[in-house]
Amino acid sequence: MKIKVGVIFGGESVEHEVSIISALQAISKIDESKYEIVPIYMTKDREWYTGNMLKDIDSYSDLELIKKYTDNVVLCYEKGKYVLKKKGGLFNKVVNDIDIIFPITHGTNVEDGALQGYFQTIGIPYVGPNVYAGVVGQDKVYMKRIFDGEKLPMAKYDWFYDAEYKNSPKEVLKKVSKLKYPLIVKPATTGSSVGIGTAKDEEELKECIEEAMNYDSKILVEEMVQNLKEVNISVLGNYENQKLSEIEEVMSSEKFLTYAEKYLGSAKSKGKSGVKVPVKASKGMASASRKIPADLTKEERKDVEEIAIKAFKALGSAGVCRIDFLVDSKAKKVYINEINSIPGSLSFYLWEPKGKSYSELLDDLINIGVKEYKKRTSKTYSFETNILAGYAANGTKGAKGKLAK
Repeated sequence: MKIKVGVIFGGESVEHEVSIISALQAISKIDESKYEIVPIYMTKDREWYTGNMLKDIDSYSDLELIKKYTDNVVLCYEKGKYVLKKKGGLFNKVVNDIDIIFPITHGTNVEDGALQGYFQTIGIPYVGPNVYAGVVGQDKVYMKRIFDGEKLPMAKYDWFYDAEYKNSPKEVLKKVSKLKYPLIVKPATTGSSVGIGTAKDEEELKECIEEAMNYDSKILVEEMVQNLKEVNISVLGNYENQKLSEIEEVMSSEKFLTYAEKYLGSAKSKGKSGVKVPVKASKGMASASRKIPADLTKEERKDVEEIAIKAFKALGSAGVCRIDFLVDSKAKKVYINEINSIPGSLSFYLWEPKGKSYSELLDDLINIGVKEYKKRTSKTYSFETNILAGYAANGTKGAKGKLAK
């Protein structure tokens, strides 16, 4: 009997369209001799739909067609199974059942532990990072503070809340002035380079901060690494075992790899929150310009690999991630930048040079998800003893008084 895999994607995120691209790439490569694929699409208004037409990227050009020809569903546990039930109506018909969920989601509200928390609450097995790894993998400030604790090399940085800047911009700018220009400004919890800008002076810094605040309440400001070479590596596994992919060198025409270069080719993305993506033409992160393997010295390669393993374990990640590095090619110094806990295109293109096909990578990920579930459910989270049972005879008021002691 085939394992039923619910591939979930989309969601309320500025990376909504990127998630669709990544998910449909994966769906086309999952081994259908072993797995039955159940696509689950989350709209930007958080409604869930399932149906075979969701495997076709052309379907996403008209959301009304999706609503008309697929089932609006909710995920729940019923009679010993995890099922997708039709939303609304008199009988809430079961549309499909699922053995394991495979989230291929990017960005706020879906990659940041929120979705994983829901899966853990109802108890369904799922692929990828758990709640904690999802949170720190999405929030660049949390992430860097953990990296600080592990003494991993990073570019100098500072951060602040949007409220601090709105209430006292001079104080924030004074605080940030301890960093050396040029600077890079980022919303703390977005991905795919959304909302990121660079500044060579204070006027540009203020413009970048205003743009970043459109996307997040927490803003990160970092010194830009000089003589910059951007390289990325993927890690596969969990806290017990890790495997490393080949290292890529990102070839960007900008000061950092932009959203447009990652997903639109030569096209331009709209500013602020009006990003539109011609998904039919895009191959996701697989289409970005890169050199594989990266042009690194033996020592630089060793540093990247060792730091990647330390970062992966420190964040408690699981599944496949991509860890991005900044290299000062003149000083031969490697700095860790950030982790992408569910990376665009699942970084399959970094595993192919190692002899691992995309189908094999997806199979590994599902197996890791099953193992993580078994380990999670082997732990004790509650006790059978009900301490409230002894208070029943005394009534609510008496129980309240005794518990207060």
